[in-house]
Amino acid sequence: MARILIVDDESDFRSAVADVLREASHDVHECASADEGIDVVQGRSFDVVITDLCMPGRNGNELLREAALRLPETILIVMTAYGSLDTAIDALRVGAHDYLLKPVNLEGLVRKVDLLLRHQAAIAENHFLRTQLEIDLPTSGLVGSSPGITQVHRLIAKVAPTESTVLIRGETGTGKELVARAIHQNSVRHEKPFVAINCGSIPETLLESELFGHVKGAFTGADRDKTGLFEVARDGTIFLDEIGEMPTATQPKILRALESREILRIGSTAPIRIAARIIAATHRDLPAMIAAGSFRQDLFYRLNVFEIVIPPLRDRVQDIALLAAHFLAKLGRSLNRPVPSMASDALRALESYRWPGNIRELANVLERAMILSEGPLITLHDLSGVVVAEADAAPDDLKAARRAFERNHIQRVITRFDGDKRRAAEALGIDLSSLYRKLDDDQT
Repeated sequence: MARILIVDDESDFRSAVADVLREASHDVHECASADEGIDVVQGRSFDVVITDLCMPGRNGNELLREAALRLPETILIVMTAYGSLDTAIDALRVGAHDYLLKPVNLEGLVRKVDLLLRHQAAIAENHFLRTQLEIDLPTSGLVGSSPGITQVHRLIAKVAPTESTVLIRGETGTGKELVARAIHQNSVRHEKPFVAINCGSIPETLLESELFGHVKGAFTGADRDKTGLFEVARDGTIFLDEIGEMPTATQPKILRALESREILRIGSTAPIRIAARIIAATHRDLPAMIAAGSFRQDLFYRLNVFEIVIPPLRDRVQDIALLAAHFLAKLGRSLNRPVPSMASDALRALESYRWPGNIRELANVLERAMILSEGPLITLHDLSGVVVAEADAAPDDLKAARRAFERNHIQRVITRFDGDKRRAAEALGIDLSSLYRKLDDDQT
């Protein structure tokens, strides 16, 4: 519901506009002249002011100037039966948001008011979010205020000043390297090198050379000495991303580096002391890999001194608006374009989507949307089809929507506790029998 002021000297038309807006649940105040309207806006606030231009006494433009001065956030709409390009330009110049010719389609007016109100709300929300980003968020680059990401921030603050080895777990695209960099940036090593390597992106035959280096003549093609990344990192931090993809033949050498703080270049027998802090990350289930014989248990224990688990984006729905504002601000700078706002229905679509690619996917969707957008607002039409399709699939019926939300939330909690329904029930604040009953209801 919005507070709306209507100013028009034609009483029948003014009453008709007021009636149709009241039917749409708005709080409407009526004035018969610009003089009366100016007096009213000096003492009261409104979300929308709708005024005729040509009236006895002062005209609508004078009312617009006063309203724009006293109520800068108010939406101003002009109506007139004497339309021309000059009058339209004059009205827009003094602050009008829209310009309508009489006779006005009343249903169209209601739709226009609702659209402008949603647009204004989206702008206000995005402005607030950008302000929060600039003022309140830590410098780690991890955006969000949900309980899960807040816990990640706490753990970073705890472990960063120490020398402990850290294992970061999380799905692909959740920001594991951001967490590693945040640990490095908040440690005593922050002025030293941060060296990252993706263990799954380098062929097995080259990975050991990349990590430890080699001496000239160690193998065919080794025509000079090569310094490995452990040496490049010196007394900084080396980040072993996707450690679960590391070949079994290389794992014992990483274990040796952790235990003895020494490495051997390929082809050399002279050990080299290393001082780098080791942070590892994976999206894989390492205990399951240990059971399958594809990951060393002793290496896992050496890496898992301090564990940080990053929640997937689907468990951080309340962070999506903040993340969207963050990415749009970055994209505005990189694309050299004004930063758009998110339309409310577009934001709801982002919050309804499951995000299998997590934050990386969100960033890509927003970049595409910003390129496609043609105005100051990213709309539902600018979003990728799969995001919109999932939002459209949500039930309109309130009870069905509540059941769908409850079902999805329960399943997320069960997944977080690796299928342990008893622990999930405790986290949900219900007893185990209630959990089973809710699951059975979903299947009937």
